[in-house]
Amino acid sequence: MEIVEEKIAASRQGNLDEGALHLLQTVFGYPSFRDQQARIVKHVASGGDALVLMPTGGGKSLCYQIPALLRDGVGIVVSPLIALMQDQVDALAEVGVRAAFLNSTQTFDEALRIEKMMRDGELDLVYIAPERLMTQRCLELLSATRLALFAIDEAHCVSQWGHDFRPEYIKLSILHERFPQVPRIALTATADQQTREEIIHRLQLEEALQFVSSFDRPNIRYQIVEKANGRKQVLDFIEAQHKNDAGIVYCLSRKKVEETAEFLNENGLTALPYHAGMDFATRSKNQARFLREEGIVMVATIAFGMGIDKPDVRFVAHLDLPKSIEGYYQETGRAGRDGASANAWMAYGLQDVVQQRRMIDESEANETFKRVQGIKLDAMLGLCETLNCRRVHILDYFGQAAGPCGNCDTCLNPPSSFDGSVAAQKILSTIYRVDQRFAAGHVIDILRGIDTERVKQWRHEQLSTYGIGSDKSEAEWRALVRQLIALGLVAVDYESYSSLKLTDASRAVLRGEQKVQLRQYQKPQKAVKHKRQSAKDYAEASLSESEQAIFDKLRWWRVETARKHNVPAYVIFHDSTMREIAKAHPASLDDLRGVSGVGEKKLETYGEEIVALIAEFS
Repeated sequence: MEIVEEKIAASRQGNLDEGALHLLQTVFGYPSFRDQQARIVKHVASGGDALVLMPTGGGKSLCYQIPALLRDGVGIVVSPLIALMQDQVDALAEVGVRAAFLNSTQTFDEALRIEKMMRDGELDLVYIAPERLMTQRCLELLSATRLALFAIDEAHCVSQWGHDFRPEYIKLSILHERFPQVPRIALTATADQQTREEIIHRLQLEEALQFVSSFDRPNIRYQIVEKANGRKQVLDFIEAQHKNDAGIVYCLSRKKVEETAEFLNENGLTALPYHAGMDFATRSKNQARFLREEGIVMVATIAFGMGIDKPDVRFVAHLDLPKSIEGYYQETGRAGRDGASANAWMAYGLQDVVQQRRMIDESEANETFKRVQGIKLDAMLGLCETLNCRRVHILDYFGQAAGPCGNCDTCLNPPSSFDGSVAAQKILSTIYRVDQRFAAGHVIDILRGIDTERVKQWRHEQLSTYGIGSDKSEAEWRALVRQLIALGLVAVDYESYSSLKLTDASRAVLRGEQKVQLRQYQKPQKAVKHKRQSAKDYAEASLSESEQAIFDKLRWWRVETARKHNVPAYVIFHDSTMREIAKAHPASLDDLRGVSGVGEKKLETYGEEIVALIAEFS
């Protein structure tokens, strides 16, 4: 630890730019800053406030960690991620940074010890949950502590319109009121313009500089498929493209999480459930296994994932439609943090649309909130139904222009579209003729001419539209109804058994005054096994046979070392760092120094072991 303290002390002398780069290289082991990191670090270290929007895996944490080390005092990190604070502190300890946390998992004596270290200036960074921060005891502690900065992580949680609102975040404006001289940096990976404005307003960051990085994650391949049998489809997808890979499968309900995890386990995968209804000990145990072991599939509700720093998650799958593009982007962003190729896969069907509309309609929120949520859902439906590049659609939502990516399903296999005006008229006309009183299934039975008991009961076989859609399957009609709902031509009345209703916009289509372009139905295909391809400029380093042998040996060593230290394996070294070590083939500590991800503390702790291990291959 002493060697790192010396580096920090040296970095505080003279030029800020030089000091920041010195810390980056000697403490964290990276050769240079990425994107806007250097500007952000200098601005905050100089005492300025900042709002930072940077995609997951873009290096947000360094934007407050290095300024906290450059400034006198303790950096306070406000984070809602109690379950992950221990891992965050362990990761900093591995590079020699004096870090701790204060949260409800600690005993009173442990908290007293941390509080004393804060007052005595013996810590560089302390993570605190917002609920604890707001207590009078904690505010008095901060008043008695020399503070370097406040970092408000996951700042989108302040937005009442967002996908992950936390009411305690609204009170964080007190930091500016009570500590006006302490710089604040708010960070998030996900915020549309409305959320951005709310963060600024609620945290009183009107004078803060805004740093907005590209939202693009070119290494992630987006794929949305027609839902037939969701559980079987996700199993086929994992077995074909991600055998033995770590991944996350998101489900909407707790019951579906447990059923899906059980199904995947029965079919030979190692899957763990995670949802808010489980007891804390089981949730924590499952999360720890996911972080520490390889090849685990976590099946979860959205209660899981924020702040997960596992770099080698190779896929994120959705078995239910997310509520918004922000939520979808945040969740899919947990894949491929290491820059290597990853997949964002979703199975989506008519029932997803109906279910999400019902949830909005039946919520106890006010009408303004429901309207905003409806707009966000419409944008999400637009992404699912788009005939164009999905990445372009996502980036456009966040106000960023882009051209077709060539790495999403609609780019790789462009969908066909057709003039669906006649098909739309058939659906709308049938809805009108059944007095807008029946759900999609019954409307489709009439169109296809299916003699169900219900059709006979209501004498709907006598309607003029009965059987006029017999040329299409039920799945095809469901896909068309779903598109009409997404286009706002059909509404769903949840107070009347999910019956389909005409909208004002549907009149022009019925009268033939407006054409409707629709996506051609594609029958769900079984996932095709293929070798994973990395996106351009994110390709995994190719290793020779001897380098691969060293890499494999390093992975084995890392597993054993992580177990001894009781930390996730990636806290010791990322895969990318171990590939660089394998390629460098260091014969001495000096050879190892300078490899990206190997700082002075890790060199001191693990250097001799690594050099000795590699010497076995000479």
